[in-house]
Amino acid sequence: MAIDPSAEIHPAAYVDEGAMIGPGCRIGPFCTVGANVSLGRNVKLKSHAVLTGFTEVGDDTIVFPFAVVGEIPQDLKFDGERSELIIGCRNRIREGATLNLGTRGGGGVTRVGDDCLFMTGAHVGHDAIVGNRVVMANQAALAGHCIVEDDVIIGGLSGIHQFVRIGKGAIIGAVTMVTNDVIPHGLVQGPRGALDGLNLVGLKRKGVDRAAIMELRAAFQALAQGEGAFQERAQRLSDEAESPYVKEIVEFILGGSDRSFLTPS
Repeated sequence: MAIDPSAEIHPAAYVDEGAMIGPGCRIGPFCTVGANVSLGRNVKLKSHAVLTGFTEVGDDTIVFPFAVVGEIPQDLKFDGERSELIIGCRNRIREGATLNLGTRGGGGVTRVGDDCLFMTGAHVGHDAIVGNRVVMANQAALAGHCIVEDDVIIGGLSGIHQFVRIGKGAIIGAVTMVTNDVIPHGLVQGPRGALDGLNLVGLKRKGVDRAAIMELRAAFQALAQGEGAFQERAQRLSDEAESPYVKEIVEFILGGSDRSFLTPS
């Protein structure tokens, strides 16, 4: 066990031998920290948090009561192989959230970026890759092998099917099932998720100028109403696109997909 002298561990917490506890960490009562857990600087575990498995937690992350971080995957193929969960810095993992280890078949690592918020009961499945500044609202669930790019918001009680990719800056409405890939800056809503437009509110909040938003809207219309298949429309946009936001969408579509795409209605 390596515990920095500046760390504070409540007497009622259990920290297994082998755990690495960084400077300034605070571990509250009735927490459990496994032997293969590594905490960076100033990580705070509130009461009853459970961290287990080969789990690495970045600086300034807060784990709230009854969250379970680093437990084995919910995958019947998992056979006890070594796998990891790597979490970046300044994340907030709220009450009852669950983040699972990876599996051999999925690359062995579940990875979370920086500055994310996982609200009450949110779930990150095995081998998922979650970017920076992602928000998963209450009871949202991310299945195994998903990729969620930066600045995505997933509404409460929504479910993301395994192997789905969600592009940068997209927003998923509440109580939505997403079964296909979502283009960057897309807006998806409805019980069976439909691509209903662009995340214009998110773009404006980021300070994207009006001209760039107009280019994005024109590109979306070309994807919705142009001739040929969806990828063919994207290829034509690729030949014309100058906006970096449009290029993000085009590259995402032409980059391949395990689940095909939600297309504009």
